[in-house]
Amino acid sequence: MKITVAGVGYVGLSLAVLLSQNHEVTAITTTEAKAEKLNQWISPIRDDEIERFFKEAREGKRTLNLTTTTDKASAYKSAELVIIATPTNYDDVSHFFDTSAVEDAIEQALKVNPNVTMVIKSTIPVGYTESVKEKYGIKNVIFSPEFLRESKALYDNLHPSRIVVGCDDCQTEQAEMFANLLLEGVRLEEKRAGQPPQNIPVLLTHLTEAEAIKLFANTYLAVRVSYFNELDTYAQTKGLDTKKIIEGVCMDPRIGSHYNNPSFGYGGYCLPKDTKQLLANYKDVPQTIIEAVVKSNSVRKDFIADQIISRNPKTVGVFRLTMKSNSDNFRSSAIQGVMKRIKAKGIPIIIYEPTLENGTEIFDCRVVNDLEAFKAASDVILANRFDQDMLGDVAEKVYSRDLFSRD
Repeated sequence: MKITVAGVGYVGLSLAVLLSQNHEVTAITTTEAKAEKLNQWISPIRDDEIERFFKEAREGKRTLNLTTTTDKASAYKSAELVIIATPTNYDDVSHFFDTSAVEDAIEQALKVNPNVTMVIKSTIPVGYTESVKEKYGIKNVIFSPEFLRESKALYDNLHPSRIVVGCDDCQTEQAEMFANLLLEGVRLEEKRAGQPPQNIPVLLTHLTEAEAIKLFANTYLAVRVSYFNELDTYAQTKGLDTKKIIEGVCMDPRIGSHYNNPSFGYGGYCLPKDTKQLLANYKDVPQTIIEAVVKSNSVRKDFIADQIISRNPKTVGVFRLTMKSNSDNFRSSAIQGVMKRIKAKGIPIIIYEPTLENGTEIFDCRVVNDLEAFKAASDVILANRFDQDMLGDVAEKVYSRDLFSRD
């Protein structure tokens, strides 16, 4: 099958790699430089499994039928299936995801290939796919939410917790076809690795229910992050041992020990925007929890900033701007929100961020990529995630709520 994937972020690229094991896949990107790198099997994003697949492709140990291009018309015209995985950032003014890139992909595909089946993989508001079908007068669009972690997207596609596809009654055949394509990619790698087949549940549902599943799933994760962060805020304020409390709470098998490590707040590509979009979708619907989880993330940053400010530091060092360990993503990372609050009090801030050029300024704060100079110049070091190798010798300076990854 000829498949075109619009978008080479972590969702689109991981799908393109998965499906290119057994199909002819063309990925669309916006820049020639990125296309050239991908065609040389160089990943633009940090993802261990994508990088492993690409390394094996470069060495001739793995065949991937994947080409990347900027020529949209050609890519859409030859496709038997189009997967749309373009970004949808949340607009705080309109209280709506910016879906313009999704609609651009639909319009471009319809111009040259009006009957092709299109699968939206981008995160979208509840009710969006139905509105698109009505807007363009089409029936050939289905929706499948992704449940992928940043930097582990291909791994999660190869080990999915579930596959969900939303469709109308008349699209069941296309929905089943897409679910089977995803399963096929999993089975091929299982066979290659000599692993037994996984039990992967598949759920076919209506378009709108599938959209809701995505937003409610991510909002629940945000609730859980916020819960343990507020537990930590309480324990710090009362002089209690946060770690012992969390361990005791999580011994209950109904609660479990996942998503329980305190942080400065949830961040990244999905949780901040998905929680806000779900809250916007709740207009005229009674709720308290959804609004509370959005507010909780801001309150947590206020608390962390106040903890630092109360120490009266002359200079605060920010160790990494990334959202989490093993990530190169700065988007909506909580530490940036904390940093802005501290900066607003007139306290000088320096940043250690090796992915940025030394001397760069972020929010009028200078990047210092000489680690020893950074540590020496900082009175307090703010670290959302603690790195023993890099910060162990100045642990007494470090403020971090990372309680479990130090073990």
